[in-house]
Amino acid sequence: MKKFCLLFLLGTTIARAQERPVLTVEKIMRDQKWLGVSPSAYRWSADSKTVYFNWNPEGKDNDQLYQVNISSGKPVKANEPLAEQQILPDFSYNKDHSLALSEKSGDLYLYTFKTGQRARLTNTEERESNARFLNNGDIVFQRGNNLFAQNLHTNELKQLTNFIPGKKPVSADKKIHNTQDSWLITEQNELFEVLKDKKKKEAFRRAKREKLKGSRPLKDIELDDRELSDLMISPDGRYINYQLVRESSASKTTVVPSFVTASGYTEDIRGRTKVGETLPVYESFIYDTVRDTVYQVQTSRIPGIKDLPDYLKDYPKQQETARKKNEDRAVHLSGPFWNQAGSAAVVIAEAQDNKDLWILKLDPATGSLTLLDRQRDEAWIGGPGIGAEGIGWIDNQKIYFQSEASGYSHLYTADVSTGVKKQLTSGKWEVKNLSLSKDKHTFYFSGNIEHPGITHFYSLNVNGGTPVKLTTMKGGNEVTLSPDEQWLAINYSYMNKPWELYIQPNKPGAKAIQVTSSSSAEFKAYPWRQPDLVSFKNRYGADVYARIYPALNPPANRPAVVFVHGAGYLQNVHYWWSQYSREYMFHNLLADHGYTVIDIDYTGSAGYGRDHRTGIYRHMGGKDLTDQADGVKLLVEKYNVDPKHVGIYGGSYGGFITLMALFKEADVFASGAALRSVTDWAHYNHGYTSNILNEPFTDELAYKRSSPIYFADGLKGNLLMCHGMVDENVHFQDIVRLSQRFIELGKNNWELAVYPVEDHGFVQPSSWTDEYKRIFKLFETTLK
Repeated sequence: MKKFCLLFLLGTTIARAQERPVLTVEKIMRDQKWLGVSPSAYRWSADSKTVYFNWNPEGKDNDQLYQVNISSGKPVKANEPLAEQQILPDFSYNKDHSLALSEKSGDLYLYTFKTGQRARLTNTEERESNARFLNNGDIVFQRGNNLFAQNLHTNELKQLTNFIPGKKPVSADKKIHNTQDSWLITEQNELFEVLKDKKKKEAFRRAKREKLKGSRPLKDIELDDRELSDLMISPDGRYINYQLVRESSASKTTVVPSFVTASGYTEDIRGRTKVGETLPVYESFIYDTVRDTVYQVQTSRIPGIKDLPDYLKDYPKQQETARKKNEDRAVHLSGPFWNQAGSAAVVIAEAQDNKDLWILKLDPATGSLTLLDRQRDEAWIGGPGIGAEGIGWIDNQKIYFQSEASGYSHLYTADVSTGVKKQLTSGKWEVKNLSLSKDKHTFYFSGNIEHPGITHFYSLNVNGGTPVKLTTMKGGNEVTLSPDEQWLAINYSYMNKPWELYIQPNKPGAKAIQVTSSSSAEFKAYPWRQPDLVSFKNRYGADVYARIYPALNPPANRPAVVFVHGAGYLQNVHYWWSQYSREYMFHNLLADHGYTVIDIDYTGSAGYGRDHRTGIYRHMGGKDLTDQADGVKLLVEKYNVDPKHVGIYGGSYGGFITLMALFKEADVFASGAALRSVTDWAHYNHGYTSNILNEPFTDELAYKRSSPIYFADGLKGNLLMCHGMVDENVHFQDIVRLSQRFIELGKNNWELAVYPVEDHGFVQPSSWTDEYKRIFKLFETTLK
């Protein structure tokens, strides 16, 4: 009997030990320090021996600076003043890398590597920035709106430009509107000696100043109420490029009222413009300091500058009007990007209608442009590394850049003299975070070669070949390369393990050593799921990837929940720790309560190439929505889910899809929670929306078939909407307009929860908790 009791008690103890800790919304959504704070902001010491990072292993109010020496591998708190001297600044080097410039708090510092000395060059109230070396050894920097050059041997400081802000002054002669005014001016100058004297003295002072200077005065360049930007100088100091931007006075900005304020009064937050507002006008110029002349960069001969987009075929009258006007499309220029010798430069031109990107060789003496590469997309130009972030010089003749010409963002080179292009990488994967080694013999990049949801760090010979994988851990690998390029600081995570710092030699097959351990004991106590990572064919035959959290002990009606990630162009089906960490934990909670959860990288998501990225062009709520319904079909067929008990939720773009799901796929989704949702794309911002839907007044069809507010009558299931009242991204006005639409339609199966102090991304744990308790209650009451 005693033996039986002992065995019974032992069995009970083991059973209890194997029980899962109970997850609650309150536990998940409290201050996220409870699960541990991962390290971040990695930077190397100049000697490549130490990695500095922000960390908070003790869960204090703020992160602190830590360091780890590669020889010890043990993280310790850093001495911040000493660390400031050791951390490698963002340097600009001279030709032989013996000297470097950096900026700190608006002042400039010169580093001499042979002696290890650091000299402060400026100590001013005005900020100095954009410092670099000219080929003659002088340094050049920007102060205010002007460029200055300093000779390091003589310490002479020379002003190179004289941009004059404000509206161009009007001379007395130009102010004359009639002959009467002209007569009065002549009379004044004839009658009064004091006016004659004044003119003589002004002329004398001007001549004296010019004589003292010993050279011609600086050319005055009037800004005339335009903003100056992108001020650059060629390596030989001759050509100064700049851009003038004229903002439209007709553009209206939105206002976001803030109700919970320290003053007790409602305060207005000035917001963004809406899509379709008049865009700024960009003009690029060159100042030739030798010829003392200014001229504009010529964009009128860019190939295809007058091409019209294909979507205009849906609007014959509009297309015919545009053809008759035959106007150049507005473009924005980036650069110039000079080679090291200063003998050649390229610029990137981007059409404001988002359909074209050109890489062009610049003739600085004339401002003319010659085509090197044109990327045309009838949807919109995009993808990782496309544009200014992915371009550079390999040598004085050859540039590298990225393009989606093959359907995926890959690496290319082009000879600027011959125009010959070469593709260096290929395949159904994407190149990200591209950089070139200091000796310019090797490219480094992140790529998802093995699987769309696995990133590794690779090296590649500058002439091409097979990429060499340098990291080995399955999951997400974000690498910060040491200055001497001998070490990798790896920010690594897996789907159920948050980010940690590892250090590894820069060699294939080398072992990565874990430096930090951040997860709390409480977080580790729960057996966080590794969701099934699957793919399925959608109704159009394309591969779609998904994470599935199978239910633990599902009830008889076998319910399911679809989660829709935000941003549209974002990847959440992968093997690393999700940026949606709260949602990941909530999905574990749902699975514990008998729900099967699916999270889909629907059409439009990142990581899968051009066709997936642009599959929503002119129709948001098209393929991105049917992918959700096709995912439910997979759950029914493979996970035995009851199709009558499926819910859906998501925030931002995910909230938009949730609305469209309940309005247009009402037979598939019984209920849904739409968080911070776009309800009418005509009220969102220009940069994001115009890429995908063009503009409301040029492509009304795209907006009307993409905006939930036009389909509100289709609501059948139960809808919960949650929105922050000070949302500066998707304005609270959006959800108010949809609510009024429901009222007018007589709908009564919806509710709106508002959060008075929250912006687009919630901050307060109490807000997160309230929101997700409502979501959980919705699913418990409508799906079970």
